[in-house]
Amino acid sequence: MRVPQRHKGYKDWSYKFSFVFFVPLWDFYFNQLYMKNYKCFFFVAVLLSIQTGLYAQNKIVVFQSDFGLKDGAVSAMKGVAMDVSSELKIFDLTHEIPAYNIWEAAYRLEQTVSYWPSGTVFVSVVDPGVGTERKSVVLKTKTGHFIVTPDNGTLTLVARSLGIAELREINEAVNRRKNSEASYTFHGRDVYAFTAARLAAGLIRFEEVGNALPNEVVSIPYQLAVKEGNKIKGTIAILDVQYGNIWTNIPAELFTQLQAKTGESLNVRIFHNKKQVYQSRMPYSETFGAVPVGKPLLYLNSLMQVSFALNMGNFSAKHQIYSGNDWTVEIAR
Repeated sequence: MRVPQRHKGYKDWSYKFSFVFFVPLWDFYFNQLYMKNYKCFFFVAVLLSIQTGLYAQNKIVVFQSDFGLKDGAVSAMKGVAMDVSSELKIFDLTHEIPAYNIWEAAYRLEQTVSYWPSGTVFVSVVDPGVGTERKSVVLKTKTGHFIVTPDNGTLTLVARSLGIAELREINEAVNRRKNSEASYTFHGRDVYAFTAARLAAGLIRFEEVGNALPNEVVSIPYQLAVKEGNKIKGTIAILDVQYGNIWTNIPAELFTQLQAKTGESLNVRIFHNKKQVYQSRMPYSETFGAVPVGKPLLYLNSLMQVSFALNMGNFSAKHQIYSGNDWTVEIAR
């Protein structure tokens, strides 16, 4: 069997190891199978599963941060990743998270992670506690995605929605950019991008990230979507920032328990730190154009979650309503 050749300087030891060790074994046991020695079948399956596990990541790295794009911080992180392996495929989730807004970092991960292939490695750097004792971790979800981030609340939502398969603390003695030990304020570059790139490229196995931790993460408290009597409660999870629409965490399947009909007027109350700041009735509509320009409506957004909007207007700006774990909502017929 001809072994494919990789480019000079290729760093993926697991790929080399798998071809040097497993390909000859595959040849041997295939011949045994061909000669009707079917007892070898189970052993071949085990070899293949081990080989696959050595480099299960898919070489995709997705970055998000609160850095913005006005300076070179994002580019520096990408440069570190590409220096680890030029075969990586690097993408951006967003770098426009408001400064220090850990809640929004948590939401953007939940909004997007599940749409990426299993094995994708995410780097999330919204880290107001950089250099302090907060842990630097890699979470493996039950869907097979990896998230490299400070454990500061960023994992609140994905841990709940996608589950925690394993959680490991990054061992900076081995998973840190060379000669960066004196830097305490840019772990996104020196630790997270470097570790994510090595993991995505298959240069390290997940077990080599560092010691296993209990399957618990630092969580931001918030109002879960629930039905209480004739009311549904939830959190204003995020703004549809381009248009000022209000997106809640109330899923369509919970909202349907109100048995509201299209066009029916519903009572909406919004609270900030438990103080009511807005109350109005608005129709449940399937499209924005179902109400006159400038009028409010309740609708299901693209994630099939309850949302509020003004037709061709900015609900958030007009009513000074924003998002986060301190913003809650109640809906009743």
